[in-house]
Amino acid sequence: MRLIEHPILGEIIKGPLVRFELDGKSMTGYEGEPIAVALRAAGVMTHRHTMKLDRPRGIFCAIGRCTDCVMIVDGKPNVRTCVTPLKEGMKLQTQYGVGAMKPSEEDVLHKK
Repeated sequence: MRLIEHPILGEIIKGPLVRFELDGKSMTGYEGEPIAVALRAAGVMTHRHTMKLDRPRGIFCAIGRCTDCVMIVDGKPNVRTCVTPLKEGMKLQTQYGVGAMKPSEEDVLHKK
């Protein structure tokens, strides 16, 4: 089941099937649908991890208001995947905290 209408974006025009990458793994989705929809259809629920407690986060509001769905998209951190259209060749990365850097083991140990 895929999204056909979005409360903010309106009608979702499903384009051709395109390839994209998530953490180096090749995936497919439909051009123009929100990135989060393509990830959900592929069974991906975690988009980022919180910095302090390393808790997984994914879709929550689905309208671009919260930051639970943010990911690194083509090298840019904090992209709201629930309102960003999928394009051929996008490179997505699971995000850690509010930036592009994955915490070191030492950072995680000191914050627990």
